[in-house]
Amino acid sequence: MKKTLYTVLAAALLVACGGNGQLVKDPQTRKSVEANVEARSAWLPALPQGITPREKEGLQFLYAYMPVSDVADYSPELYLANVRASLKAEAEMPWGKSVPNDLFLHYVLPVRINNENLDTSRVTFYDELKERVKGLSMEEAILEVNHWCHEKVIYTPSDGRTMSPSAVVRNAQGRCGEESTFTVAALRAVGIPARQVYTPRWAHTDDNHAWVEAWADGKWYYFGACEPEPVLNMGWFDGPSKRGMLMHTKVFGNYVGDEEVISQTPLYTEINVTHNYAPVATATIVVKDTTGAAVPNAKLDFGIYNYAEFYPAVRKTADANGTATMTAGLGDMLVWATNGTDFGYEKLSFGKQDTLTIVLNRRGGTGEAYAVDFDIVPPVEGKTENRVTPEQRAANSLRLAQEDSIRNAYIAAWMPKADAFALAQKIGADTTKVWNVIAKSRGNWDEISQFLSDAATAGQLDVAFDLLDVVSTKDLQDTPAAVLADHLTGAAQYKDVPYFKEYVLNPRVGTELLVPYRAAMASEPSTPAEIIAKAKSVQLVDSLNPSRIPMSAVGVQRLNMADKAGRDRYFIAMARSKGIPARYEPVTGRLQYYDLSATCGVDAWKNVDFDGESAAAAAASSVPRGTLMVNYTPSKHNDDPKYYSHFTVAKLKEGRYSTIELSNPDVDMGAAGSLKAIFAKPVALEAGDYMLVSGTRMADGTVLSEAKFFTVEAGKQTTLDMTMREDDNSVQVIGTMNPEAKYVPMGMDEPQSILATTGRGYFVLALLEAKKEPTNHALRDIAALNAELEKWNRGMVFLFAGDDQLAAFNPAEFGKLPKTITYGVDKGGEVSKMLKQSLELNNMTDLPVFVVADTFGRVVFVSQGYRIGMGEQMMKVINSL
Repeated sequence: MKKTLYTVLAAALLVACGGNGQLVKDPQTRKSVEANVEARSAWLPALPQGITPREKEGLQFLYAYMPVSDVADYSPELYLANVRASLKAEAEMPWGKSVPNDLFLHYVLPVRINNENLDTSRVTFYDELKERVKGLSMEEAILEVNHWCHEKVIYTPSDGRTMSPSAVVRNAQGRCGEESTFTVAALRAVGIPARQVYTPRWAHTDDNHAWVEAWADGKWYYFGACEPEPVLNMGWFDGPSKRGMLMHTKVFGNYVGDEEVISQTPLYTEINVTHNYAPVATATIVVKDTTGAAVPNAKLDFGIYNYAEFYPAVRKTADANGTATMTAGLGDMLVWATNGTDFGYEKLSFGKQDTLTIVLNRRGGTGEAYAVDFDIVPPVEGKTENRVTPEQRAANSLRLAQEDSIRNAYIAAWMPKADAFALAQKIGADTTKVWNVIAKSRGNWDEISQFLSDAATAGQLDVAFDLLDVVSTKDLQDTPAAVLADHLTGAAQYKDVPYFKEYVLNPRVGTELLVPYRAAMASEPSTPAEIIAKAKSVQLVDSLNPSRIPMSAVGVQRLNMADKAGRDRYFIAMARSKGIPARYEPVTGRLQYYDLSATCGVDAWKNVDFDGESAAAAAASSVPRGTLMVNYTPSKHNDDPKYYSHFTVAKLKEGRYSTIELSNPDVDMGAAGSLKAIFAKPVALEAGDYMLVSGTRMADGTVLSEAKFFTVEAGKQTTLDMTMREDDNSVQVIGTMNPEAKYVPMGMDEPQSILATTGRGYFVLALLEAKKEPTNHALRDIAALNAELEKWNRGMVFLFAGDDQLAAFNPAEFGKLPKTITYGVDKGGEVSKMLKQSLELNNMTDLPVFVVADTFGRVVFVSQGYRIGMGEQMMKVINSL
């Protein structure tokens, strides 16, 4: 019956409404939608009754291209509410009819923007925004929507799960991926085409970033989400983006535009927008085997060095001639090629090499150990321009301050400490414990307080606190009380089971939204073998979720379809719901369960492998292991390298190396990732081929990297000596400045020279901008180096542009900053002007600026704008003086 309904409905798309009444106007697009709907008809849900033909078309367009996870986890009613909101905006907004149909379908109608949890936020967003954008041009409306977004949300770093737009608003904060997703949703809510632009990794510093592009009157404009500037095509990331190797966006559906297509999947089109921001070049890569023959359909990874790994920013498949092309910024990537068994790699310098040949001359299993050095050079810094007048900047700053006050007033209405203490006394709980979880829960405080109250009534308060402790901080901020209650009620009976808190009570597996799956799993089997067999019966459809959107266990149960990660999640949910500890093994990532019947002293963790094994064999499988020991002799620049900052370890699988997770759970979090902590004793690893990547990032962003290839044999120890490559000539005088330039120290009326403050010797001078992400990142770097900078014991002068900026700055937000810092105001911008002229800095609104100089004004370090790891790079220079 369902298939017949969808077949008829899909066919009706071609004739519905007729002429201009059609929502999908392009005949080829309509045919594509029809074909996709027909192919999916067996597992798509029935559409709501009583909907209009245009609403049907909108729903069909979404269902034709959405990943299987979105079909499984969200109702047709949610999508209908969003379709109706989009059609309403199209009808009521003055620009609604001027937006081209293809842009409306791909950049307004879709609910999903990236990997966020979905909701119906655009319905409420439209109601709040429609009057604010009334009478404005599209460009003006984009600016106004971004001001509204800043009024609601400010940047705060967090984990990798992306909250829904409404949850971001409720918590008044989000990381850049959440801010940009929220802002795109707000723009689409008023009918403005918008997309999230993402650099998966910067080339010159360890981090990534996301921002927004919006379309107005035939042109795309960019800006920082929730970071309004007076004009469009302006953001603090102007400078970093000019050094970008890759900036891209994923477009919902089968999009055909003017941009270069990086990859095309059945569900989305990934396009390259790097040329909008930075100079680019195109290179052709040819893959050959050792006989010189082309390798058709070879897999290619384009790796950007970042976080001490060659991150595969782009993955491509070569054509029948073993050839692929890539356009990127003018810097270096490591290009990796494989046929699934043999592999090869070469450094590619875009702009210097038009062609690159990679020979697949390596393979695993040979036992060969060797090392390769790579000097990875990022694109050079580009010039940015300041297109804003002082009057525009002042007016914008005033608006930002007003918006901050509105947001702060909302935050002030959350449960205060006194009320949290009263709640603790009422339920008989520790006051500090209650306040800690309430404070972390932010805008979700009412749900958490309700959950605690209900748990106390049920006599399960101790387990409830264990549950709140084991989930992430973000879970506290967007999980309803009813969801937490499902997991508490379902798991409490197993509290005496080994690993109860971590791997039974804990509802989280990966980066999925928490859902109440315990009750839903009641009808599932109870023994490990039966649970494995049930999970193995799930139909694998990885191609229907190419973005790997996390799929809930309940969604997998509902459709009996999933990608591999969804199937694993289903297995873990079933096991934990039956009191069987289950997990991904922390180092190898292997799926495991704990054999509760195992003899005491025996390793009871059992690997689960669904591929090509019977359920019984999977339940009993084990993997040979050896150990790895890495020795390191401290250098003058780095006495204890950190994982994901200075080194990583990757394992070979099917011709590609993938970074594994290494840490020491027996030491404090801050030190858990240091080499000394990780390799305090040999680390057990699965037997196989590995690569140790290490790198030293220089002040200009260049990385001196080394890759060591080695093998871990079963039952044996592999010992490596790791070195951090260094350049003794890296510190040099790069300019001069005037150390007698004057500023007004905080708490004083009269100006004072920099040198009078710092005294003789080297010093640090910084120009900062309060409440801005680049400055916040830099100050967190400084706080992390507090002990080293206080030991250095040289003066540091941190300046703001005005008294209002200094007043808005709260050093307590950044932890413990060095006591050697003197804060002040650069009255009249005199210090800024001096640095601009003497160091030939381009745009002095691109903050922060950090300078290390000496008594004579000789400058040995300069950093301008956004640069993660700036503090560490500066410290390297300081330690070399």
